[in-house]
Amino acid sequence: MTLTGKRALVTGGSDGIGLAIGRLLAEKGCRVALMARNGEKLAGAAGRIGALAIPGDVAIPADAAGAVERTVAEFGGIDILVNNAGVGAWAPLVDLDIAEFDRVFAVNVRGALLVTQAAAPHMIRQASGNILNIASTSGLKGSAGGTIYCSSKFALRGMTECWRDELRRHNIRVTLVNPSEVQTNFFVANGGAARPENDKKLRGEEIARAVVGVLELDDRGFVPEFAVFATNPF
Repeated sequence: MTLTGKRALVTGGSDGIGLAIGRLLAEKGCRVALMARNGEKLAGAAGRIGALAIPGDVAIPADAAGAVERTVAEFGGIDILVNNAGVGAWAPLVDLDIAEFDRVFAVNVRGALLVTQAAAPHMIRQASGNILNIASTSGLKGSAGGTIYCSSKFALRGMTECWRDELRRHNIRVTLVNPSEVQTNFFVANGGAARPENDKKLRGEEIARAVVGVLELDDRGFVPEFAVFATNPF
């Protein structure tokens, strides 16, 4: 797909992977809308890359639908949806807080569903589109303490497979992206300690370039799922 002039919505777009994807899409000639909860931070990020800022929470149905409708109203349609918004929580099984479980699933699973449910009818009507769900290698293999986060990414993977099968007949490609550990503010934003910079680990830019590479394939084919690992992070 030639990206020049395409219309994209990226959730979780004020920082990290989402902002890196939005920036590269804009550089490739896309019209980009970024959605995130922190309106002030989002406005700064969108301003730096020339994107449309849409404050909102993907877990709130009105915000999710509103972000898609605003994108369509401003750009005249939507060609690319990147479901990147995500939160995390980690705890041993016996100490797991159900409220935390519900909070993570509300964003990582229900949020992706709500935004996609709003965008899909537009893509079906135009008989084209690309949906990319940013999951994690934690959705490929569980780990101790990962009940909440890992299971949310496993659930996103399952939804992706369902949407892919359902939407292919409308020329809509649905791709699951599984980044390994990426150096962003994700852990700090979710209550964890800051991690030291490591020039061997992944950055948001690596994920963005992989995403754009997949989007630039001719529309006769697509990549259903891929993972991105650091070569030698130790």
